[in-house]
Amino acid sequence: MKHILVPIGSTENAKNILQYAIDFATEINAKVFVFRAYSSQTKAGTMINVDAIIERETNLYLRTMVNSCDTKKVAIKLISAKGSVADSAEAIDQELGIDLVIVGAKSNSIKEGLFLGRTAGSLVKQTNLAILAIPEGYIYAPVSRILMAFKSGVVKSKTALKPLQFITEKFKADVNLLLVKTPNYTAEDLILHKDLKALQNTLTVTENATTYQGVLEHIKSQNPDMLCVFRRKRGFFKKLWEKNTILKEEFYSNVPLLVLKGK
Repeated sequence: MKHILVPIGSTENAKNILQYAIDFATEINAKVFVFRAYSSQTKAGTMINVDAIIERETNLYLRTMVNSCDTKKVAIKLISAKGSVADSAEAIDQELGIDLVIVGAKSNSIKEGLFLGRTAGSLVKQTNLAILAIPEGYIYAPVSRILMAFKSGVVKSKTALKPLQFITEKFKADVNLLLVKTPNYTAEDLILHKDLKALQNTLTVTENATTYQGVLEHIKSQNPDMLCVFRRKRGFFKKLWEKNTILKEEFYSNVPLLVLKGK
């Protein structure tokens, strides 16, 4: 894991997210790409190069944000791109190869009731990148206990588990698997992929209506400092991922949420 992408918004939590990413990158010797997308609507006949001005202001904002953090000699690059966050992130990944996106859970939203704002939500929904969503105000700490929740032990993508495997090995973290038997589960769902077996310290099997309900039932007893889920068409938060925002009443985590989705 060498390249970390950090989308930066204009919220008070932006500095905290960037500092988390820098602290995380320090532990794993990774480069940090601080990124902000911008858009402009230039009217016909406009003489001023509005895009150039906005790009310059965006880079200035990013530079100011980086200068406000303790960079700890981490290699940091600034990226500004015109377009949506999701499309820009995919383009950056194609050019540079991004191993992990670290983003604020609430992002730019001013709604207090949101857990995932539009930026984090769109990245989860519209890209194949691994996303680490950081709760508002969360201070970096080394990962020691991970709760991996899923409703099927089938893993078809060869790359989906790579971020989790790397974090587990690098931090010597314990991975507690939570297999949630939801209605209409199949016998195949109960068979763990060999890579999941290799990760597990413990395995808990529970029966619940949804994967999230299984998490709610067991997260206190497991006491993880990171929650990990798959982003699958029939997986965790199937209905929640249909939109770009997630309300706190629908889901909330007070620890970083690692969302895996294979390329």
